[in-house]
Amino acid sequence: MAAMKPVIFGLAGETLSSDERAFFAEAEPAGYILFKRNIVDRNQLRRLTDMLRSLHGRDDLLIMIDQEGGRVARMQPPEWPAFPAGAMFDRLYDVAPSSAIAAAHANARAIAVTLAEVGITVDALPLLDVRQEGASDIMGDRTLGSEPMRVAALGRAVLAGLAEGGVVGIAKHIPGHGRALVDSHMELPVVDADLNALEIDIAPFRTLRDAPIGMTAHVVYTEWDAARPATLSPMVIGEIIRRRIGFDGLLMSDDLDMKALKGSIPDLAAGVVAAGCDLALNCFGRMDDMTGIAQALPDIGDLSRKRLDRAIASVTRGRDQPPLSELIATRDRLLEPVLA
Repeated sequence: MAAMKPVIFGLAGETLSSDERAFFAEAEPAGYILFKRNIVDRNQLRRLTDMLRSLHGRDDLLIMIDQEGGRVARMQPPEWPAFPAGAMFDRLYDVAPSSAIAAAHANARAIAVTLAEVGITVDALPLLDVRQEGASDIMGDRTLGSEPMRVAALGRAVLAGLAEGGVVGIAKHIPGHGRALVDSHMELPVVDADLNALEIDIAPFRTLRDAPIGMTAHVVYTEWDAARPATLSPMVIGEIIRRRIGFDGLLMSDDLDMKALKGSIPDLAAGVVAAGCDLALNCFGRMDDMTGIAQALPDIGDLSRKRLDRAIASVTRGRDQPPLSELIATRDRLLEPVLA
């Protein structure tokens, strides 16, 4: 079995450069993440994902995207449908909980069908962050609500819909980004909530602790570790995420390039893996950062590799799918009470 580095890399453009091709083939990352800068249309995107697979010849290659719906969508109209943000299903839950769950499921399966068609295997969805009044709007309408049981119920439907469509979901941002007063893309949030309040934040993650993949939050929780954000904290990862929440899936960091984190990207990659993340996520596609990460990281550990294998095996690919139009029609019929 070839050595693998515990990292997910971004790409610079719409196709692989010769430098990227040579570096990626040697580095053997666990996978890749795609952004709008990498996407033109269906044919180009399928060629790109096929090219990535051909570099490695691995069935377990993670090819990941942020296709949440709403304001976070890398694949956009007119080439692909627009999908609603999470708050739409939260609004429907107020009126008809079972319809909201069914709508979230149909929507997630529709997203998965569009991703699987172009060779994408992982979607960074659902958000299990419990929305709190007065928090940063970076979560806002992306979330599934402000009540943990509702967030978990809708999140479970999203994970199931993605899996049925042939795509692995990611529970994020564990142990919860809903109280952050600032955007972790721009600065480091510090949450001073007490332990009772934090129990609310971790509740959906505990309910869905069997999710195949989780993504950490770049947030400091002073009750747990006042010195380090969760992503870099052995205490938060070991005691809170793995033990108290009980999550034993594949754990990846949020993007190392976000301004919440300080230090060199290679040092941060080594730091998140040392803290207990299975994979480091590096989105920007800068060659100097990526070569530094490959040098800084050990080969992936046996336990992390087993978690990766388990995540990939959690979906059944190649099954017959209902037409995309049928899934979208089902979702829209269910959403009618809040679309009027």
